[in-house]
Amino acid sequence: MSMTPRLKTKYNEEIVPKLKEEFNYANIMMVPKLDKIVVSQGVGAAVADKKLVDQAVAEMTTITGQKAVPTKSKKDVSNFKLRKGMPIGARVTLRGERMYEFLDRLVSASLPRIRDFQGIKASGFDGRGNYTFGITEQIIFPEIDIDKVNRITGMDITFVTSAPTDKEAKALLTAFGLPFKK
Repeated sequence: MSMTPRLKTKYNEEIVPKLKEEFNYANIMMVPKLDKIVVSQGVGAAVADKKLVDQAVAEMTTITGQKAVPTKSKKDVSNFKLRKGMPIGARVTLRGERMYEFLDRLVSASLPRIRDFQGIKASGFDGRGNYTFGITEQIIFPEIDIDKVNRITGMDITFVTSAPTDKEAKALLTAFGLPFKK
């Protein structure tokens, strides 16, 4: 017997009817859905120390529950002593059940742990229904053991939705529980 994530059930039972009524969609297939969540982290100091990328990959794997992959530079930048193909970050793309589980842990456990948290900015929409925001410290995630962290680094989290407009995407993400600033 498999467990269905709490937010997936909430999407099917509560969010779809609510958004269908709010935006007057002809059928439920027109209601926007969350396609994927991309969690990425750039490690600028990785040019000098290659082990930092391995640590970033290990931390991101722990946070998301899915194996992270190192990202490589696309071109040479002499000012940064960067060569094409050097590992400079880590990335994870979450879909399906893991995506809903990560979103649930992010909204209910991680975001409330941010100091002086007022909500996330609503200015991160790209005009096509996708939303990106940054986190300054990876230690807000309960999966990370603070004693084993040797560098505090931030990360970007991107929500890719099927919504055609930012207004519809914001309504979808708000229904999922993302706390936008008023």
